[in-house]
Amino acid sequence: MTTQISAVAFDLGGVLIDWNPRHLYRKLFGTDEAAMERFLAEVCTQEWDAGLDAGRPFAEGVAELVAAHPDQAELISAFQLRWLEMLGEAFEGTVAILRELRRAGFRTYALSNWSAETFPVARSRYSFLDEMDGILISGEVKLAKPDPAIFRHFLARFGLTAETTVFIDDRESNVTAAAALGMRAILFTDSTRLRTDLRAIGLPLDTAAR
Repeated sequence: MTTQISAVAFDLGGVLIDWNPRHLYRKLFGTDEAAMERFLAEVCTQEWDAGLDAGRPFAEGVAELVAAHPDQAELISAFQLRWLEMLGEAFEGTVAILRELRRAGFRTYALSNWSAETFPVARSRYSFLDEMDGILISGEVKLAKPDPAIFRHFLARFGLTAETTVFIDDRESNVTAAAALGMRAILFTDSTRLRTDLRAIGLPLDTAAR
């Protein structure tokens, strides 16, 4: 029975919020998509960004890359100085699901890999974040998904049990880690599929977005 489920935890970037460094770097690289992708794959990499999400200071991370790639200093510095331009709109289909779950009596949370330095900017921009019962940001606790420790910290902080909590994320490694701890974990692709997946485990959602 899925009636035991009482809480739903959402990732933020890629699930509720359209955060993407390409929003900024397309402005800087213009039509040269290949050069932009090389820069993001070889300089401001996902692994480097993950360090920021885990609590590394932006200034330290940027300084390290500038020292290693002095010819790319302006582009690297933009990751910090123009970070706001990486934020797109909220994914309204997922926000609608969040609100529908709340109306149905479920507690809703965010568990996100995000820098503690930049999250306050996002929090002020997306009003739906204020509707959630709790938010845990990796940079604030210096732990990051898929480390099982951050999931345990999340459950303990908000008094949740893994078996009664659904976790939604767009990265398979994070979903796998949550599932290993006993959470009902769902890989996010889009809000339509998410609605179907949540209904499949018994959550009382409409068949289509309102």
